[in-house]
Amino acid sequence: MTENFRKVMALSDLKEGAMRDCVIDGREVVVCRTRDGLYALDNICSHAHARMSEGRLRGTRLICPLHGASFDVRDGRALGAPASKPLACHAVRVAGDDVEVSLAAPAEAGRPPTL
Repeated sequence: MTENFRKVMALSDLKEGAMRDCVIDGREVVVCRTRDGLYALDNICSHAHARMSEGRLRGTRLICPLHGASFDVRDGRALGAPASKPLACHAVRVAGDDVEVSLAAPAEAGRPPTL
């Protein structure tokens, strides 16, 4: 995985149980904060073109606003129909109060990040 981390927001701006979208090098990403930690995934549903950040976050389940497909934020895998393909996951780290994300290379899409 590339080590090109980019600051996307302040940690204090993202409460537990919330998510926020951002754009890194033209790629839409959603950052989710659960009680388990921070996760970053592609913000566009793998089933249909909908922004995941406009859906709901229930624990570690991210639910698409369009057709209700759901994904595990920890590894991007599809949990419920109509989606069958995972969302790409990206590495996340905290530096001070900054949340930083490193985009996954295309070959790494859908694999859980290693922190």
